[in-house]
Amino acid sequence: MRVRTATSALHPTVVLWTAVGLVGYALLPWYGLESNFFTLSWLLDGYPHDDDVAPALFLVLQGEKLWLAPLGPLLLAPLLLWGRRKSDPFFGNLLIVVGATGVAYFLLQGFGIGLRGFQWQWLTWLVGELDDRQFGMGWGALLVSSAFLFLFTLGLAARGAVAGDEFVVGSIGFVVAVVTVFIFMPIGQMLGSALLTQEGDYSLPIFLAKLSSDRLWNLGCLFGGPRCGVAWNSLFLAILVGVMTTALGLVFALVVTRTGFRYGALLRALTVLPIITPPFVIGLAIILLFGLSGAINLGFAELIGVRPTRWIYGLPGLLMAQMLAFTPIAFLVMIGVVEGVS
Repeated sequence: MRVRTATSALHPTVVLWTAVGLVGYALLPWYGLESNFFTLSWLLDGYPHDDDVAPALFLVLQGEKLWLAPLGPLLLAPLLLWGRRKSDPFFGNLLIVVGATGVAYFLLQGFGIGLRGFQWQWLTWLVGELDDRQFGMGWGALLVSSAFLFLFTLGLAARGAVAGDEFVVGSIGFVVAVVTVFIFMPIGQMLGSALLTQEGDYSLPIFLAKLSSDRLWNLGCLFGGPRCGVAWNSLFLAILVGVMTTALGLVFALVVTRTGFRYGALLRALTVLPIITPPFVIGLAIILLFGLSGAINLGFAELIGVRPTRWIYGLPGLLMAQMLAFTPIAFLVMIGVVEGVS
């Protein structure tokens, strides 16, 4: 009797993420809300039929946003695993296909359809003009995308990834997704904007023209001009930061390991603070201290009787911020090198 129950049940993690996805698809607003979600005021604002607060399921049933319809069957597909063990190859293969297809289609419809209909010209050529539009994704979309992601990682674990550890594979998938969404995608969009023409089309010659622009590669500062190109300025800043942070890191490492400095443990602890401090905090601190109205800048200007200047906005400020950020890393690297040298 126990064996029959175990083989007929659906895997609990599959149940969890399928339920999460269905809740997001059928119960929660699909698009972003103007008000705070947790005030629940959207429940009294035309829910669930109004387009602004309707779940994806209701939008589809009302004949609107029909591109959301395929997500529903994909969320129900894991129910085909009823009665199958995790060791069954079909178990992992189905979850991988469902998760990957769900994530891919979610991204396709999310980025392909925007405020002006189709965002990509090839979709217009393929399907025709779209008279509808959609706004930013909301909590319903977040739960659905998360469900597809973790169904995919569960499938990978079932196929033996990381010794079949569901938690580790899921954690890796979550980290990869977060880094992709918040780092690689913005960088990709910025790089992609270099290909855009004034009409909004993509053009490789436009990109090559921007890449070879004098604003990047100009060497006028070496021949009496006002400034050099951005690329050379960045290279110069990188060289300065690399040399100075390495030198400071080596000095601190020698002080801690080769002298009788009694506060070595405290210095080690303090070096971690800039690493865990958000970068904007360092930048804000520098501006508040050394900016035009900064405490140190104003105090020093009054002391010597001159007007405060904006000297921090440029190479000095960038150099200071970069050194504060990377000197601790150089110290941690150099202390290992120094300790390894007998």
